[in-house]
Amino acid sequence: MKYNMFGRRKLHQGRGSMSNKHTVIRVDKIIFKSKQNIPWRDVKEYLSKFMGKVFIVSKYNDEIVFNYESKNEYVGSNYTVRARGAIAKAKANIVQVLPELVCSATNRRWDINKSPKHIGNAKGGWYRYDVYFEIPVKSESEDLYSWNSYRATLVVRINDGKLYFYDIINIKKEARNLGAS
Repeated sequence: MKYNMFGRRKLHQGRGSMSNKHTVIRVDKIIFKSKQNIPWRDVKEYLSKFMGKVFIVSKYNDEIVFNYESKNEYVGSNYTVRARGAIAKAKANIVQVLPELVCSATNRRWDINKSPKHIGNAKGGWYRYDVYFEIPVKSESEDLYSWNSYRATLVVRINDGKLYFYDIINIKKEARNLGAS
C-alpha cells in the first residue's frame, strides 16, 4: 500500500494545518505518555504496521520504503538513545502520524554518505527533509490546553536507486505555542 497526502488519511480531517508555507501535522492523541522511560519496545511494535509500506513525499513524488531496518533504526539510533524528556516523548508519539509526516516533507537536500558503517546500505548517500508537527498539551483533567510545535529532520537512505526510511532526528521545539482550537 502506498500512502500519499490524498490517500487513506487526509489532512483536512483535523490532522494538520498550513503554516509558513509548510504543512504542520497534528498528533491528536498521546499514546506514550511518559517523558521518562519511553517504552521503545512498544513503539517498535507500533511501527511494525508500516513494514513494507511505501510513503510518497508529495512535493517531490519520492517513494520511500519502510522496512525492517527502518523500524530498528527509529527506536535504536544514537539519536533515540540520547533523546530525553519532551523530545523523546515527541519522537515516540509521532509514529502515529508517520505516513502524514513523510508525505508532507519539504526542503529535500542530498548528502554524501560519510560513514563506513553505511557503505553497503547507503551507496547513493542520504536525503534529508524538513517535517513539522504539533503535540497536544493537556491539563491534569485531560482537557486540551495548547499545542507544542516542533520541526525535525526526516533522514532517508538511498541504495540501489531506492529510498528507504531511516530516522527522524534533530527534533526541536518551535518558539510558537498555539492555543487550543
